[in-house]
Amino acid sequence: MYKVRVILDTKEDVIRTFLINENVSLEKLHFAIINSFGFNGQEMASFYRADSEWNQGEEIPLFNMAEAGEGVSMATETLSNALLKEGDKLIYVYDFLAMWTFYVEVIEISEAFIEGSKTVLSVGKVPVKVPEKEFKADELEKDFEDELGGFDTFESLDDFDFENY
Repeated sequence: MYKVRVILDTKEDVIRTFLINENVSLEKLHFAIINSFGFNGQEMASFYRADSEWNQGEEIPLFNMAEAGEGVSMATETLSNALLKEGDKLIYVYDFLAMWTFYVEVIEISEAFIEGSKTVLSVGKVPVKVPEKEFKADELEKDFEDELGGFDTFESLDDFDFENY
């Protein structure tokens, strides 16, 4: 049995903690999340593997859009395969137009058995309006400046010495 904490990415604390059988599919976790947070389940969703700093990795979509027999989906990926140990993380995005974003983390693994899933902690209410997202790019500009090697010191191409660069 896994104890999984799911936190909605908002300024207010909106948290759910689930007990869930480790052998269920991620699709079952998806349904547990949308039901617990009060969504209707009519929108597309995906889980993304995440590292210890919540950097987004491989997508696990609700439906497999790849060729037959290729790729993963929530229906084919089990919870125990996606989250191997305590502290493992996933990012869950529900409704790609609204971009409801959740942080999913295994906080405990035990030998106990549970049928399906059960919400054991519910804190806060989902806001009526989707929180604004702030998309941050990696700090590549700094790397580019290092690569320029002095090419940024002239005002126009007329100032550049093409013979002795």
